[in-house]
Amino acid sequence: MSSTYDAAPPLRWRAELSRRDWRAFSAAWLGYAMDGFDFGLISLVLTEIAHDFHLSGVTAATLVSAAFVSRWFGGLAIGALGDRFGRRPAMVLSIALYAVGSVLCGFSWNYWSLFAFRMVVGLGMAGEYSASATYIIESWPRRMRNTASGMLLSGYPLGGVLAAKTYAWVVPHTSWRVLFWIGILPVFLAIWLRRRLPEAEEWQRSKDSGERPVSATALLFARGSRLWTVPVCLVAAVALLVVLRNQSLAVTLLLVAVIAACFVALAVRFAQRLWPVVVGLMVTVFCAFLYSWPLQSLLPTYLKTDLHYDPGQVSDALLYAGFGYAVGSVASGYLGDRFGTRRAYVGMLLVSLVFVYPVFALGEGHTVALWVLLFLLVGTSQGASGVLPSYISSHYPVGMRAAALGFSYNVGALGGAAAPVLGEKIAGPLGLGTALAVLGAALTAVVVLLVGFDVPARVQRAADRRAATAGQSASVEPPASEKV
Repeated sequence: MSSTYDAAPPLRWRAELSRRDWRAFSAAWLGYAMDGFDFGLISLVLTEIAHDFHLSGVTAATLVSAAFVSRWFGGLAIGALGDRFGRRPAMVLSIALYAVGSVLCGFSWNYWSLFAFRMVVGLGMAGEYSASATYIIESWPRRMRNTASGMLLSGYPLGGVLAAKTYAWVVPHTSWRVLFWIGILPVFLAIWLRRRLPEAEEWQRSKDSGERPVSATALLFARGSRLWTVPVCLVAAVALLVVLRNQSLAVTLLLVAVIAACFVALAVRFAQRLWPVVVGLMVTVFCAFLYSWPLQSLLPTYLKTDLHYDPGQVSDALLYAGFGYAVGSVASGYLGDRFGTRRAYVGMLLVSLVFVYPVFALGEGHTVALWVLLFLLVGTSQGASGVLPSYISSHYPVGMRAAALGFSYNVGALGGAAAPVLGEKIAGPLGLGTALAVLGAALTAVVVLLVGFDVPARVQRAADRRAATAGQSASVEPPASEKV
């Protein structure tokens, strides 16, 4: 397997893009930025919500996790819609879901109502990721898709920066509820832009040629599969809800095993011969969220509780972290097109390990140094995920790409559900700063190994060899990750 990729000539790639390409990118970027704004609001006001609803730190952290509980289904359903009807309508539906969910959060009256409304946000976020990433990947020239992916993902942290500044302007003078209500405003512009967009070129060519897209919904919920699939989904959903309710270690491990078995079973039914690569990518994304989301979700809490920052200082720190994330996303995309997707991803993660300890070794009174270190840490660690959509989508054929990307990424994103709860639990004996450092360093090392050796593709090839030995024929094209 080669790790090379057809590199774009340096400093010349912009000349190859048409006005249509930039128009498609601008609309997708705006929608993803608004996604980052709406989704990030909860982490900014966790302490205020915990105070108003009388919640412990661990219970409040589950409100961050709530959106991830529903993401797997949103990624599957809206991804399938994108494969069947086009990438553009899937994006518009996603924006509407996360915007409505955000507004409803502002009207929540207790923990469970807020939890439910956060699940609506998760449905929209999942669809937005799969639809926007697939749309851009299939609209831009093939050899610039890492650059496109990295530039697209830069919108999410910049939306988070806008959320952080809005928090500093709004919450000290009004209420945390107002912050959620503001989440509806940008969606009208995004929807207007999406209605004027052309469809993704690669999807349109596939449709015009008569190729029938793979619908995950049709495969999983067809008449012959429905009686089997629905109970599996219900078991997974209930187990996810129960596992977040602070169970004992034995019960938690049992529920995690049940959840994993359910999703592997769904992957087998959905992806058929390609189920090994789907499961491998789910595990990779899960570990990626476990290294990135403890910091992303609990950094405001750490700054307010351990370092005693006021809202303005928290906002400034998140501004530097968000800009680092955005710059890192763009850089990883460019490096991915120049040197290969996996090389760029692994290289940036290895650099990020240098900054993990210094960030959390600083105490109070080192504000500027912390800003710089957060910029570098978040830029190299979370910024590396700028090539993740390209890495995942390269393993799937066009007909099932949106559904498979949405399913594997958003099931793996359950690592984001586990991350804040795990961070709070480890913080008990270690302290929150140490817990964030330990999770970040350990899980980054795991992702380096998984991506560096391209474990998902290796697992798929091993399964294909075994199937060939048994006399089975391949029904779909093999993973394309050898090109990355």
